[in-house]
Amino acid sequence: MDAKENADNWQCREHALDFIQRPLVMGVINVTPDSFSDGGQYDDPVRAVDHALALVDQGADLLDIGGESTRPGAQEVSEEQEVHRVLPVVRELVRQTSKPISVDTRKVAVARVVLDAGAAIINDVEASRQDDAMWQLVAQTGAGYVAMHMQGQPQTMQQDPSYGDVLQEVDTFFSQRLEQINQAGVKNQQVVLDVGIGFGKTLEHNLVLLKSLERFGHFRRPLLLGVSRKSMFGSLLGVKEPAKRMPAGLACALWAMDRGVKVIRTHDVAETVQALDMWEVLKALPSS
Repeated sequence: MDAKENADNWQCREHALDFIQRPLVMGVINVTPDSFSDGGQYDDPVRAVDHALALVDQGADLLDIGGESTRPGAQEVSEEQEVHRVLPVVRELVRQTSKPISVDTRKVAVARVVLDAGAAIINDVEASRQDDAMWQLVAQTGAGYVAMHMQGQPQTMQQDPSYGDVLQEVDTFFSQRLEQINQAGVKNQQVVLDVGIGFGKTLEHNLVLLKSLERFGHFRRPLLLGVSRKSMFGSLLGVKEPAKRMPAGLACALWAMDRGVKVIRTHDVAETVQALDMWEVLKALPSS
């Protein structure tokens, strides 16, 4: 790894993102009818764009557009359907905001279309892939890339997730993927890592990963954490409605920030920005 590469930069095409201040906040826009958290609210392109621009006004540093639900048990949609959902939103957001646009997709064909339309980042829950076509596309375009750990597929990942040592297995996964991604021509500066909370993990696995986030700092790549409205809060705290899980998500965001996480992916942008900014104020206070 080049000595200049470190976890304080992320190159996403023309966007050179840094993490000198607080973590970046990635606002979530699900253009799907079946998302676990807000399914159907923004499946109309006009509503999705309006919501995304509202998230920018609330302080989102970047936006993540998803056209296929990856909740446990979700059914895969066709490339054509996914493009139909996300492309109008990406095009309009590229026109209306300078914020980097990320697209949450597992499909190379979808990634190619949205990158052609001006998206800057591919958020890939299927970084466990063996085919390197996605990574070659990322290399060719200079896009940012989120490599997420997932055991299994969304349709089956929560049926019986099992690990000998979840920390070691996720660590090994990142090591192997970074090597393969580099071989495909992607530079380390383009890559952010995501431990994949809730993706092929039990509640215990999720908590072990959250407890030890700093373990993955040796890769010298930024970590992204996505726990917003996750079902684990329902299991752990008895909060059944996803929209009411914001306080738990904020607690995890602050915990993650204090352990070096650089990107917080959330549905609750205004509240997350305020919490992170207040944490920064408190940290800057002189010792008494």
